Amino acid sequence: MKRWGDNKTSESGLKTKVVEIKRVSKKTKGGNQIGFTALVAVGDENGSLGVGLARAKDVSSAIRKAIKQAEKLIIHLPLQGKEKTIPHPLEVKFKSTRLLLKPSPMGTGIIAGGAVRSTLDVSGVENIVAKVFGSRNRTTVAYAILKAFKLLAND
Repeated sequence: MKRWGDNKTSESGLKTKVVEIKRVSKKTKGGNQIGFTALVAVGDENGSLGVGLARAKDVSSAIRKAIKQAEKLIIHLPLQGKEKTIPHPLEVKFKSTRLLLKPSPMGTGIIAGGAVRSTLDVSGVENIVAKVFGSRNRTTVAYAILKAFKLLAND
């Protein structure tokens, strides 16, 4: 049985992972408008990562829209050798989230939790240590990882 947080492969051959789904509501004159937001990470497991956030009236539409947005924002990062890790330690700040990423030797795995693990899993990074300081909001953590990938890709 597939759950909404499970990995799937999209039509374009990219692996997708739903990081978070929230139920949101908007107060209007006619009553409450209920919708859903979906935060999705997309990657090819070879150093590419995209993150998308979208909103719709139902969950499946929100996920579909988020995948479409994430595919537009894909960043390619050359991974280091057979260790499949990042080239050097990095500290990134995005809004109120501070993220520390450190490369680690082969066999370490992804030492991280929550949104960090989900997003790094689809990107193909296999050996890394990550720590989140400040806000642990999944959306800001996912975008902090995307910012870190941009910085590493430009090096």
